[in-house]
Amino acid sequence: MSVSGIGGRASGIQDIMALRQQIMERSQLLQQVKAPETATSTSATSGPAGSFTESLKGALDNVNASQQKASAITEAYERGETIDIAKVMLARQESGVAFEATLQVRNKLLTAYQDIMRMGV
Repeated sequence: MSVSGIGGRASGIQDIMALRQQIMERSQLLQQVKAPETATSTSATSGPAGSFTESLKGALDNVNASQQKASAITEAYERGETIDIAKVMLARQESGVAFEATLQVRNKLLTAYQDIMRMGV
């Protein structure tokens, strides 16, 4: 089979590659937008002992906001208000990753707590 036999598919592949490039560009833009937010949140919580709870609450609030945003965008897509499926999928992936990271932090904190409780006095 020659290359000319798949000529009809070449434009489809080019469309897919163009869509992939758009997704990557939007992802980079989101990372650039998120970078200043994380820099200010870490500098604001570098205080004494009370900052751990504030930091943890802030992180949980960010995860909750991310999940609510993803849910709202998904519902808008289902109603036909939003046509950009890449935006919907990116928001869902972002909220999923944020939730998984939060779950891992919770597991580490629980393990540390259990280790402390097993220590002898």
